[in-house]
Amino acid sequence: MLRLPFRLLALLVACPLLLAACGGDSDKEAAATPTATEAQTASGCEKVEAPEAKSVKLPKPKGVLDPAKTYVAKLGTSCGDFEITLDAKRAPKTGGSFKYLADKGVFNGTAFHRVVPGFVIQGGDPKGDGTGGPGYSVVETPPKDLQYTKGVVAMAKTELEEAGTSGSQFFVVTGEDTQLPPDYALLGKVTGGQETVDKIAATDTDPASQQPLDPIVIRSVEVGEQG
Repeated sequence: MLRLPFRLLALLVACPLLLAACGGDSDKEAAATPTATEAQTASGCEKVEAPEAKSVKLPKPKGVLDPAKTYVAKLGTSCGDFEITLDAKRAPKTGGSFKYLADKGVFNGTAFHRVVPGFVIQGGDPKGDGTGGPGYSVVETPPKDLQYTKGVVAMAKTELEEAGTSGSQFFVVTGEDTQLPPDYALLGKVTGGQETVDKIAATDTDPASQQPLDPIVIRSVEVGEQG
């Protein structure tokens, strides 16, 4: 499983408040129609089915981002939309691979499979369990001064892989400072829709697996040039 080493983290367990009510036929009719609230998760995301696992095996891309251009990835999720401005200057190879995967539709219909409160949200796995990838990996040494602070987006890797290795799994830092070493390939930074990221980060999770109790689906990822 692609995981990020981290210190002891507090796992929050939410206790649901159960409400019961009785009434006549009109109440029964109203109860038969799901309300907007009932169609949402506790954190306010849309209730959706878990996506099916996908098997992906692609050739390694050769393209890189043009450091003179600005690239923005727009992510549409069941919790809302947010944007990542890719760091074309410091991570042209990693960003080029991410754009390639987005253009191929690899991220569409995947999930945020790992949420650690005050640390990261992680997605981009076609299999959906933290073990999948695109069938290749690229390596780009992260900047030595890179700090994984809130809003920074980087690529996940196994502990056995060299620094800067990436496939398709990415993480968004939700804590103020993870104090991780500069081993994870830089992708960019959240520059829009931070409220969506916060909503995903607030979802209830299984303490053992760190998976959201209610699926959080990435519906689409589109990378385009701006300016």
